[in-house]
Amino acid sequence: MKKQRHHFFRCGCTFAIGVGLAGAIHVAQAQEAWPGKPLRLVVAGPAGGTADALARLLAEGLQQRLGKPAIVENKPGAAGALAISDLRSTGKDGHTLLVIQGGVVSEAPLAYKVHYEPFKDLKPLAQVSRTGLVLVANKDLPVSNLKQLVDYGKSQKDGVVFASYAAGLRGHTSGMQLGQLTGVPMRHVGYKGSPPALNDLMGGHVPLMFDGVTTSLPLIKAGKIKAIAVGYPTRIAGLPDVPTFNELGYPQLAQAGWFAVWSRPDVDPAVQQKIREVTLAYFRQPAVQHRIKEMGMEQGSAATPEELVADLKLAYQQQSALLKSINYQPD
Repeated sequence: MKKQRHHFFRCGCTFAIGVGLAGAIHVAQAQEAWPGKPLRLVVAGPAGGTADALARLLAEGLQQRLGKPAIVENKPGAAGALAISDLRSTGKDGHTLLVIQGGVVSEAPLAYKVHYEPFKDLKPLAQVSRTGLVLVANKDLPVSNLKQLVDYGKSQKDGVVFASYAAGLRGHTSGMQLGQLTGVPMRHVGYKGSPPALNDLMGGHVPLMFDGVTTSLPLIKAGKIKAIAVGYPTRIAGLPDVPTFNELGYPQLAQAGWFAVWSRPDVDPAVQQKIREVTLAYFRQPAVQHRIKEMGMEQGSAATPEELVADLKLAYQQQSALLKSINYQPD
């Protein structure tokens, strides 16, 4: 009887080893088979935007490392819904990927009526960059720092007008939150994207704006607008002399956003892992990091997909609370 038990134990070990080996073979085969055709990088934004620039940078890396063409396709509009719809319909084999900002999941579904489930229909695989907002002002506004801005705002009978790149998103809620924290009445004007808002800022039609660092940075460097404070936990390499809201006593406004490569959740886990590994390895290269900083962003972290989802869920809760505090109603 003892020998039989011993024989059974050995069989069990052999079975377990066989299952483990089969799993390892599946992972190796899946990784080896992918990619079997050109890759599509879908961008939820227009050509020339931040996500587009990151997608084209990633396309270079994927082509170099995988030997397959990587084509960038822009699907702007509908709060990212068009790009997500494309991914949902064509991305099961991992040859269609999405390059978007986390706000498409943590902000847009709260601000607009979307037809996708943000935490079910797509999965972040690898963070490629981190960034924040910057409070910028018309170059002729008689302020040069946040204290002067607060004093100026309180002296204005009707408060201060500020622009954002879209109603209901962080550029909007950050301005309203600044007003809540400082006691300055803030009046919002929403635009369809950064370019028209920045044009009106430069033209003096609006005095202030919360904008992404990437789109404002060239204008700041050219002296066409001026930076007051950065909404990021630390100072940004592209704006080393501009203080953060954290330094100025308003940590609530020092929130980092990030861009990532996403896939459908049902893509083979082995393929997901390969996409993640190739992406992170490419974006760790010093030359690529330098290009990221030139865009006004910081290097992405090696956070796991699970950690990225947890971060998004926290941001979703925070943004939901902010929208309720300003009585915002989705369009």
